[in-house]
Amino acid sequence: MRTMNHVIATVVAATLAGAPALAQQGSADTAKSQPIRVATATTSDVLAKAAPAKDTTTEAPKPAPKFDPTVINPAAASRAATQQPIVIQHMRPIDQRGLNVFEPPKFDDRSYNGFALQWGAAFTQQFQGLDHSNTARPNVVAGVNQNQLIRVGHGFNNAVANLYLDAQLAKGIRVSLTSYMSARHHQEMWVKDGYLLIDDSPIPLELLQNLMNFVTVKAGHFEINYGDAHFRRTDNGNAMFNPFVGNLVMDAFTTEVGGEVYLRIPGVMLMGGITNGEVRGTVLNPQKRSPAFLGKAGFDRQLNEALRVRLTGSVYSKKHSNNNTLYSGDRAGSRYYDMMENVASNETAQAWSGAIQPKLSDKITAMVVNPFVKLYGLELFGNVERATGRSGTEIRDRTWDQLAGDVVYRFLPAEQVWVGARYNTAKGKLGATDPNEKVTRSQASAGWFITPGVMLKGEWVNQKYDGFLPTDIRNGGKFKGFVVEGVVAF
Repeated sequence: MRTMNHVIATVVAATLAGAPALAQQGSADTAKSQPIRVATATTSDVLAKAAPAKDTTTEAPKPAPKFDPTVINPAAASRAATQQPIVIQHMRPIDQRGLNVFEPPKFDDRSYNGFALQWGAAFTQQFQGLDHSNTARPNVVAGVNQNQLIRVGHGFNNAVANLYLDAQLAKGIRVSLTSYMSARHHQEMWVKDGYLLIDDSPIPLELLQNLMNFVTVKAGHFEINYGDAHFRRTDNGNAMFNPFVGNLVMDAFTTEVGGEVYLRIPGVMLMGGITNGEVRGTVLNPQKRSPAFLGKAGFDRQLNEALRVRLTGSVYSKKHSNNNTLYSGDRAGSRYYDMMENVASNETAQAWSGAIQPKLSDKITAMVVNPFVKLYGLELFGNVERATGRSGTEIRDRTWDQLAGDVVYRFLPAEQVWVGARYNTAKGKLGATDPNEKVTRSQASAGWFITPGVMLKGEWVNQKYDGFLPTDIRNGGKFKGFVVEGVVAF
C-alpha cells in the first residue's frame, strides 16, 4: 500500500509539473485560430480539461452605449463567422454586417493591437431584361435620327468590381482607400477615394483624448456625407447595402477634396465640412471656383430591442464651380444599361442611362431630409430633397424636387431574405425655357443573403418620362422590365 501511495503521489506531482507546458501548447493553438487574442491556461484548467482560454488582451475594448445603433447588428454578426474578421477600428464592413450602418461607428468592439492592414473586394454581375420606347419627333443629323432609341435585347452586362485597402495607423486612426477595378464608365482601374479617419488623439494630452471621445475628423478625397441615401446605394461593385438594383433617379453622390468634423454622443450627431466642391482637384480657373460647405444633423436611437428611429437633415451649398458634380459624380454609371439612349450611343460614354442630372454645375444649394424607421424586420426609408441652382451659361436659378420612399421587409434568421418596394419621383426644369419635366420610377425587389458575403437579388422596374419637349428623346419615354444581380463582397 505504501508503494501504491508513492506511485499515486508521483503521478500527481508530474501532472502538476507538466501543467505550464500544456498551458503553453494550448495558448499556441488558440493563437492560430484567434490571432488577435493572447490566451493562457492554469493548472486547474488542465485538471478540468475543458475550461475556456482566458482573454488577456492588453487593452480592453471601449464599451458601446447600450442603445448605440451604430454598433454592428448582432443578428447579422452571428453569420459573420464565414467572413474575414474585421481588425480595423471604426470601420463599416463591406458585407451584410454593414447593412444599416450609416456613418462609420464611433463605438465598436475592435481593440487596438498595433498596426494592421486589411484588404477587401466586391463585385457584381447583372442579367438585364429591359425594354424601352418613346414618342419623340425625329431629329435627323447626317442621315441619323438622333431621337431613335437604340435597339436592346436581354442579356448579361459586364461585371464591375471594387478593391478596398484599410490600414490601422494608430489607436483610433485609420486610412481608407477604395479603387474601382472596373466600371461601366471607366474600364481601367482608378482610385475612387482615399481619406484619413481620426477617432482618437495621437497626442497624449488628456484634454484632447477626452475631446476625441465625442469628435471624429475625416480628411482627404472622399465620398461626402450629404444625406443618408448614399449609405443605401450601390457603389459600383458593391451592391450589398442597396435592397434594389437601381439607385435614386437623382443620385446625390460625389467625391470631393476636403474635410468633415463630427460631434457624436450616443444617439445624436452634428457634422460640418468644407470641400473644393468638385470631383477632382485643380488650380486652374480660380475665378470660376469657390469652396463648398456642407452640414448634417440628426439623431439615431434604438428605443428598444425592436424599434430603431433615425432622422437626419443635410445641406450642401456652393456659389461658383467650374463643374459641380453633386448629381453627376458617380463615374461608375447606372445599372440600367442603354435605356433611353439613341442609336449613336454606347454604354461607356452614355453611362448614366435612366438617371436625371439636373445640370446645376455652377451654383447649387441642396437640402435633404431622410427618415429611417426599423421595427423588427420592417424598414421604412424616405428621401425628401430640393436642389436649386444653375449652370455656368444661365443667369436664373432652377429648382428640382425629389421624393422617394422605400418599404423593405427582412425575415428568416439574421434577416437574410427580403422583399421591398420603392416609389421615386423627380421633377423640375433641365433648361430655363423648358417646361416642367417629371420622371417617375417604381421598383419592386426580392433578395437573399446566401451568406453575409454572397447576395442574389432581382428587381422589377417601371420608369416613365412626362413633360419633355417633342424634340427631346425622352418625350413620351418609358422603360420597364427586370434585372437580376449577383453580388460578392469580402
